[in-house]
Amino acid sequence: MDELWYVLVAGISVAIGVFGGMILRKKIAEGKIGSAEEEAKRILLDGEKQAETKKKEALIEAKEEILRQRNESEREMKERRSEISKTERRLVQKEENLDKKSEQLEKKNEQLDKKLKDADVVRAQVDEALAKQLTVLEEISGLSVNEAKEQLIEKVESQVKHELAQRLDELETQFKEESEAKARNILSLAIQRCAADHVAEATISAVALPSEEMKGRIIGREGRNIQKIETLTGVELIIDDTPEAITISGFDPVRREVAKIALEKLISDGRIHPARIEEMVEKAQREVDASVKQAGERATFEVGIHGIHPELVRLLGRLRYRTSYGQNVLKHSIEVAFLAGMMAEELGVDANTARRAGLLHDIGKAFPHDVEGSHVEIGVNAAKKYKENKDVVHAIEAHHNDVEPKTIVAILVQAADAISAARPGARREDMENYIKRLQKLEEIAASFDGVDKAFAIQAGREVRVMVKPEQVNDEGMKLIAREMAAKIQAEMKYPGQIKVHLIRESRVADYAK
Repeated sequence: MDELWYVLVAGISVAIGVFGGMILRKKIAEGKIGSAEEEAKRILLDGEKQAETKKKEALIEAKEEILRQRNESEREMKERRSEISKTERRLVQKEENLDKKSEQLEKKNEQLDKKLKDADVVRAQVDEALAKQLTVLEEISGLSVNEAKEQLIEKVESQVKHELAQRLDELETQFKEESEAKARNILSLAIQRCAADHVAEATISAVALPSEEMKGRIIGREGRNIQKIETLTGVELIIDDTPEAITISGFDPVRREVAKIALEKLISDGRIHPARIEEMVEKAQREVDASVKQAGERATFEVGIHGIHPELVRLLGRLRYRTSYGQNVLKHSIEVAFLAGMMAEELGVDANTARRAGLLHDIGKAFPHDVEGSHVEIGVNAAKKYKENKDVVHAIEAHHNDVEPKTIVAILVQAADAISAARPGARREDMENYIKRLQKLEEIAASFDGVDKAFAIQAGREVRVMVKPEQVNDEGMKLIAREMAAKIQAEMKYPGQIKVHLIRESRVADYAK
């Protein structure tokens, strides 16, 4: 019983303690809330005071800024008013100056009009006096004004022609050597190597066939045989309607020769297939190489030159298959060697060096067209490479006046080259074109006033013109010759050069009775 009582008392005590704690915490919390509310009210009051202070400061700053901008605007307005005033004063001054100038111009115009009227009066007086003088002059001279003008024009024209002829004579004398050298240089650029206007004889070869059936065998199944031939030889085979013949086309004559020999062997053998084609092309290549070497050796033996590098000898042999305007380059080189040697012997110069230079002067033409440079540059490089004499190298370099010739041998090779190329018949052309060229040459010469007769001679390398002596004087001949040469050059195409030769003669005949 006592224990229950103790427990009950303990529980009541605990409940009283808990309730009292709760009341105490509530009072403490209410005290803190009151303090916080007071602190908040104080902070709000402080904020309102600071905001009021900031507002007043901002209003003061705004008023100051407005005042400053107003002052600045007033200052700018004053400056602009000042500038406008100055501009107005300048405009007024310019207007006054313009008025003054306008008055001066009006006065000058009045003076000018007066002077023009006076000039018209004077002009009328001068015209009247001139008419009287012309009338007097016509009575004295017995000529009208037009007749006098015609005589004066004829006299002036005669004087001008005389002075022009003299000037042309001076210029021809002064620039003769230079113009001839440039002309030779320009003509030498029309080389045979890879020229687009080759004649057919220089670009094609023909191979005879035993029958038309052979064309199909050469073409082969799906064109294999003809493709193999073209690939190995570097030429084109033209198989058309030409009866029993195949045309080989290509700029390289050595390749054409290899293809021709190989085709002839294949046709003779009868077995035509890719393996056999390759074999025959190799044999043809060896034959052509041997032929080239023999041709070079024969050329050196014929000219009497020894000690030339074997590679240069082989290149000489390749010239056997090169042509220039139908002239075989190897034969041309041999001819130049002989001519240069003979002239050297006459002059007492080393004939062996002259023949050597003449033989090698066109060695650059032996190279294929894919080698860059003119045949002169290529020949010089080849001669230097194979240790040729410096005089020979210089002659090769100078034979077309690419450089100024400095030795007698170089000049002799130049002369021999011109003689060999220019002699009639050296360079072939078909008869029809040859006759047309001669007729055209004579027609151009005969088209000039004062020409009596014109004859094309020296295989078209010279035109000889007979002029009428009563219509053309000695000075006029020079003008006609120059104009005729210019017209020939403009209207005709020809190798080398054409000489225009005018002749004027007076003949008198009488009879004794």
